[in-house]
Amino acid sequence: MGRRGNGEGTIHKRARDGLYEAKYTVQTETGPKRKTVYAKTRKEAAEKKLAEALANRDKGIIFDSGGMTVSQYMTRWLEDSAKGDLAPRTYHNYRLQIRHHIVPAFGSMKLSKLTATHIQCLYAQKLRSGLEPSSVRYIHAVLHLALEQAMRFNLIPFNPAARVDPPKVRQGDYTTGPRTSA
Repeated sequence: MGRRGNGEGTIHKRARDGLYEAKYTVQTETGPKRKTVYAKTRKEAAEKKLAEALANRDKGIIFDSGGMTVSQYMTRWLEDSAKGDLAPRTYHNYRLQIRHHIVPAFGSMKLSKLTATHIQCLYAQKLRSGLEPSSVRYIHAVLHLALEQAMRFNLIPFNPAARVDPPKVRQGDYTTGPRTSA
């Protein structure tokens, strides 16, 4: 296969795991930055993943959450974006969901590494621990809103919470006593 032109990225096979690594450069607010996509075959790396990344770059779409963790993003989203639009009680409830459920599960994880599988596992674990389906749906609502904005701001390519099925709330799932753990 011939050389790629200037600005078209580079592709090579990694010795340690046999994956193909395609690298390209994007302009960010802080200057040029090298990005990488991985694939099992050279054809997939060149024709699919690298081509898509270059097309996004050319449209001005750059997914760059840097080293931001889920905890950092959720805190920033709550304080900088959501707080001004929320009633005080709603803000307090969102903060509780983030502090008690989302950050303990994903806090140190890089925002760019959060997947639908991670989120689905959190929901299943919360249900197994006795949390009501309606409370798990509230966690989902907060996480979905925050990640939707991360997607709109080009920090992540898609909203992983949008790919998850929150638990269904059935007629008998509501308790008559005071709510706990929400």
